[in-house]
Order: sequence, then C-alpha cells, then structure tokens
Amino acid sequence: MGIIKRIQNEIEIVKERDPAIHSSWEVLLYPSFKVMLHYRAAHKLYKKGHYFLARWVSQRAARKTGIEIHPGAQIGEGLFIDHGNGVIIGETTIIGDNVTLYQGVTLGGTGKEHGKRHPTIEDNVMISAGAKVLGSFTVGENSKIGAGSVVLEEVPPNCTVVGVPGRIVKRDNEAIPRETMDQIHLPDPVKEEMQMMQQKLEELTKKIEKLENK
Repeated sequence: MGIIKRIQNEIEIVKERDPAIHSSWEVLLYPSFKVMLHYRAAHKLYKKGHYFLARWVSQRAARKTGIEIHPGAQIGEGLFIDHGNGVIIGETTIIGDNVTLYQGVTLGGTGKEHGKRHPTIEDNVMISAGAKVLGSFTVGENSKIGAGSVVLEEVPPNCTVVGVPGRIVKRDNEAIPRETMDQIHLPDPVKEEMQMMQQKLEELTKKIEKLENK
C-alpha cells in the first residue's frame, strides 16, 4: 500500500470509530493516527535490520503520543487506539485486522518466555481500558476483554472475558459486530455471584422466620 493510500486509510479508521472527530483535519492531531504512521515506518526499518533507527522512530512516537509500539510487532489493517495514553505493544505481538484498544492496555510478556512471548490478537477484538494481556497465547477473533482485566491464558473466538485473573463469562457462536465497542455493558461474574448469595440468604431468612412463627 502506497503512503498516500496508507494515510487516507488511517484517517478513515479514526473518523469511523471516534464520534468526537468532526473533520479529517482533527485526525492529524489524534495520537492513534500519529503513532500508526510512525509504527509503519519503524516496522519497515526493523524488517530490514535497521534496529537502532527503528527504535529511534518508535521512541519518538512514544514521547509524542504516550503509546509505545515495538517496531517488531506485526499489526494488520484497521487498528484503532482510542485516547491511547499508556498503551504498550510488545515486540512479538501479532495483531489482526479491525482491532480496537483503549487507554492503558498492555500487550506484554510474562518475563519467563523466549522467542514468541507476547500475545496474538485476532481480527475484530476489542480490549477495554486498563486491560493487560500477558503471554504468548491467542485471543480469538470477535472477542472482548473487559476494562481492568488481566488475561493470562488462551481466549477462544467469540468470547467475553472479565476479571483478575480474566475469566470467560460469555461464549457463543455469534460474531460481535465490528462497530460494537461498548466497554460498559459486559457481564460481571462477581456481582452475579453476590446477587445469588443474597437471594439464597433471603430465602433462608424467610424459612427461619416461618419456623420461629410455628
């Protein structure tokens, strides 16, 4: 893809997914737009073995945007980083197409691995604010990671993961639409469990009252 087409593509990605953007000129100020242009240039240098220059370009982008993408990471088309401050993407990370990351997301390693040590994020995945995905496993396509979750193991396609450590709370065969980027209305397994306990407690209380009345 030529540089003009690449720039046009990145502009359209930001405009499509951020309702706060009102014109193409605003996109030029957007951290996601800036960092992706720097990443594409740094990645080309990295593949050619110009490691120092690649890191120099990527670190300049990190200082300007607060988003740190290692030039060795492999990123497909349509990556959107909303706000983006504090986002970290490790060297051996692989990201598919149409992936959305929010601020504070880390795609990192555990510190114990060699070789492929960062996650693979398949197409159409959404990772909410503050989530950490750590290790050399795969997050399957169309999945969602809830805000603040810490994911340490494989996530099958079409799943919703929440919690620390991350737990799968929803899994079905229906693909999550690309335009669905709702970070809030995700299942809360802790809340659901507390509600069940409260319901059982109320039932027990009623039974005790009946026995006392007898």
